[in-house]
Amino acid sequence: MEFRGRATDLAHLREQLESVMQGSGATRGRAVIMTGRRRVGKSRLVQEFCDRSGVPYVVFQATRGRNPVTERAEFTAILAQSPLPAAELVAGLQAQDWNQALRSLSLAVADDSPSIAVIDEVPWLVEQDQEFEGALQTVWDRHLSTKPVLLLLVGSDVSVMESLQSYGRPFFGRATKMTVRPLNLADVQAMTELDAADAVDAQLITGGFPEIVQSWRPGMSRTDFLRASVTNPLSPLLVAGELSLLGEFPEASHSRAVLEAVGSGERTFSAIAAQAGGGGALPSGTLSPLLATLQDKRVLTADLPLSVKPDSKNKRYRTADPYLRFWLAFLQRAIPLIERGRGDVALERIERSWPTWRGRAVEPLIRESLLRVLPDEEWPETEAVGGWWNRQNNPEIDLVGADREPVARQVHFVGSVKWLENQPFNHHDYDALVRDMLAVPGTDPDTPRVAVSRCGVADGLPLTAHWGPEDLVRAWQPR
Repeated sequence: MEFRGRATDLAHLREQLESVMQGSGATRGRAVIMTGRRRVGKSRLVQEFCDRSGVPYVVFQATRGRNPVTERAEFTAILAQSPLPAAELVAGLQAQDWNQALRSLSLAVADDSPSIAVIDEVPWLVEQDQEFEGALQTVWDRHLSTKPVLLLLVGSDVSVMESLQSYGRPFFGRATKMTVRPLNLADVQAMTELDAADAVDAQLITGGFPEIVQSWRPGMSRTDFLRASVTNPLSPLLVAGELSLLGEFPEASHSRAVLEAVGSGERTFSAIAAQAGGGGALPSGTLSPLLATLQDKRVLTADLPLSVKPDSKNKRYRTADPYLRFWLAFLQRAIPLIERGRGDVALERIERSWPTWRGRAVEPLIRESLLRVLPDEEWPETEAVGGWWNRQNNPEIDLVGADREPVARQVHFVGSVKWLENQPFNHHDYDALVRDMLAVPGTDPDTPRVAVSRCGVADGLPLTAHWGPEDLVRAWQPR
């Protein structure tokens, strides 16, 4: 399948390789810790980069739960069979520990020409053998860092990968961090060949996960894509969510229950506790660390009201990536229907709830997109875009622009999102914004007002700025 998108990620990797080729770094070798959500396309990206690089490379992928002795034997066997310049030197070697196994990698790479070495699923190696991190640090410092090699350490468990380079850990300070994110809105539009408004829908449904986006035939409408997906139990739209969740969160676990509660629309701590607890609310001592872990893994995000007044009590939780949010809201419960051939019922339920669900799901994407175009000439100091709400969610302000977060020194603008199929942001919406905005600490009657709308804005509204789907897509295009 043709590789599309990821131009920026490929360019970043190429820069690291060029540093190795030119010997311009602090050490001859370079190490990169590459992380990102499961199924986001890290392994495919790395393979494409290696294939395009023009230099010899080796890719080793760890296997979860494998015996460490067997894992090391597989590692040295793959090295011996690789196109690395001195691979024959490690043929038949038996590594007694990871120090010896990684030392064999330093033997296989050349002293005078660049190579690439990829170790995929690093968290599983850390889980298997507590000595792996220390061995990696020792061999890197003594051997690998002195050779022209680009070492890519890849893994999906974000918290484990980030801890590899945290202070006090053996590999601290030795690697550059790279986060592989889902395809962005501009990439999704280019691959689906949809107009800007429909591309936003595609982004909310697929979350930018490459295997799902690639299953969206160019020009296909949202309804046609969903119909094709829900009539096929093996479609990427259905399968990727379950595989992603099962890879990290077993179905019967409390973490899975918490995710499902948030996915069903619960946003507050107490509501999540009640929903996830089943017969009784989850105790705070159980739920708090679960929420912290899910945030560390970048599965959940916690939002705070943005204003000049601190407010940590009104925290709201949401699923971090749009696809998982869509899957939890609509597809998880629909799988039994789809498996017995009633995808039509599943599609009907999605269509019935789609306008309401989309109206809330699009807000984080809009805020993130605005942060890519701000600061600008109008708001040169705007570094944060969020929302504001009180305990009763009445009122609830969709957009707040400020100089910093979570507690601003100054609110620069307030705004509203109107993301309906055929209705622009109108005078009624504007009047509601004017009425509610003064509840936001730090605003006054002269605070600029803005709007984001799928179908434009009505004439004559005294808005300082307004943005539409084309502006959101443009925010993600290379500059």
